[in-house]
Amino acid sequence: MLPSRLPSRIRRALRACAVLLLAVAATLAPASAAQASGPSSGWNDYTCKPSPAHPRPVVLVHGTFGNSVDNWLALAPYLVKRGYCVFSLDYGQLPGVPFFHGLGPIEKSAEQLDAYVDKVLAATGAAEADLVGHSQGGMMPRHYLKFLGGADKVNALIGLAPDNHGTTLLGLTNLLPYFPGAAEWLNEKTPGLADQVAGSPFLQKLNEGGDTVPGVHYTVIATKYDEVVTPYRSQFLDGPNVRNVLLQDLCPLDFSEHVAIGLFDRIAFHEVVNALDPAHATPTTCASVVD
Repeated sequence: MLPSRLPSRIRRALRACAVLLLAVAATLAPASAAQASGPSSGWNDYTCKPSPAHPRPVVLVHGTFGNSVDNWLALAPYLVKRGYCVFSLDYGQLPGVPFFHGLGPIEKSAEQLDAYVDKVLAATGAAEADLVGHSQGGMMPRHYLKFLGGADKVNALIGLAPDNHGTTLLGLTNLLPYFPGAAEWLNEKTPGLADQVAGSPFLQKLNEGGDTVPGVHYTVIATKYDEVVTPYRSQFLDGPNVRNVLLQDLCPLDFSEHVAIGLFDRIAFHEVVNALDPAHATPTTCASVVD
């Protein structure tokens, strides 16, 4: 229930957004179920054994409002085609909210990732995994690495537009104090969103003492046209074993924004493969779109 003290037009807008999201969910959920990945699609195949060329399974971590299928309809096959064992999970589900995930408390989502990585390692026989995440999915694993022992099981974390230091949503989050009850409502109803606001208690804890942990290789792939994680440079990490990449430095003609970088940007995908196998990396240019 929306707080009564919110201006009526704000309350109407929020209700309209909620109705729209539920309508989209009702429309798309059956389609997503039909598309669910399995051995026939080449990803989430628990019989897959990593090859000597690609000895670590890749775990894909979707973003806020995403899920284990739709977020990866392009990148998962792209990696499978290149010989990787690829897996994806759902996390951060809220009761009664189908299809749209990544909304629960991020600490709990990290626990789900912890259990899923263990499952993948047990199935594949690998000692370590590589993680590739979009948006929240590129930031949330850092809690797993830092506080849940994930650094012993993960070789690399590759983030596509990750909100590593939170987001201001183009300054909109700075307006929350002007709407009494809005922040409390956000924290109660969608804690995963509240955790991603720049300066949140979750992010303060996550980034206290440094952005990285020893033994893990970090890659951040960002776009200057990101309209969700703002300012876009807040995505970048500081520390050893970090590579921060701006797509427009590689291809000035790449106009991908926050969603596109994770869903279908093959220039970004080429950089993901370079980060997964740096010993065989090849230059990423505008021509990588046809790779």
